[in-house]
Amino acid sequence: MSALPARREAEQSVNFVTCHDGFTLNDLVSYNGKHNEANGENNRDGADDNKSWNCGVEGPTADPAVERLRNRQVKNFLTVTLLSIGLPMLLMGDEVRRTQGGNNNLYCHDDAHAWFDWTLLERHRDVHRFVSLLNARRLMRSVRHEEQRVSLAQLIAQANKAWHGVKLNQPDWGDASHSLAFEVELKEDRRLGHFIFNAYWEPLTFELPPVPSARPWRRWIDTALDSPQDIVPWEEAAPVPGHVYRAEARSVVVLLADLA
Repeated sequence: MSALPARREAEQSVNFVTCHDGFTLNDLVSYNGKHNEANGENNRDGADDNKSWNCGVEGPTADPAVERLRNRQVKNFLTVTLLSIGLPMLLMGDEVRRTQGGNNNLYCHDDAHAWFDWTLLERHRDVHRFVSLLNARRLMRSVRHEEQRVSLAQLIAQANKAWHGVKLNQPDWGDASHSLAFEVELKEDRRLGHFIFNAYWEPLTFELPPVPSARPWRRWIDTALDSPQDIVPWEEAAPVPGHVYRAEARSVVVLLADLA
């Protein structure tokens, strides 16, 4: 009788949305279908199932509403990737919305289709700033579990956490659900974190759990806000009044609260 396979820990995972095969992150939110005509195979090469959405217009657009939504979606994907427990992986250029013009099979190009366009650092400086602040927080993560030989999976199992929906303690796990929230205690920081994910096409108002210290929740990230309010340095998060938070359509929100 063979032994059961060892359980893989959360920190052993690699978390990513895009990689060298397929769309870039910008193209994931800009194209419904692949555009590989430049490869010389009549657009027959490359994957047809890209799980992409163009936000209403195929390819580049001057429509400010579409462009704003695409920028928000990019930040949503970056947030969930860089806040993951496992190892995050970013595709080169996703931090400045590099495009391949909808080409998802660029192996045959050594030209401007595949090169890094350094002007994007200025054009999408708000996205680059967003990624930089996410990375800065990730570098502050505790390594106590490694020193004590305690796995992240064990720490997660032991952590005080709760799942919510728009109502406290009422998460919607249904197949048609478009929203979720969860609360977790960050013991090393003596803080609570509250994470709101609204993938719905309309704003939703989420109840906020009470903070034991009676301190206010503070907003660290809201991808629906314009830069520089979309993310702020961890210690500069602004207080959130009241006991609810309105999350705009297709947005990610991260709130913090001090326990002492």
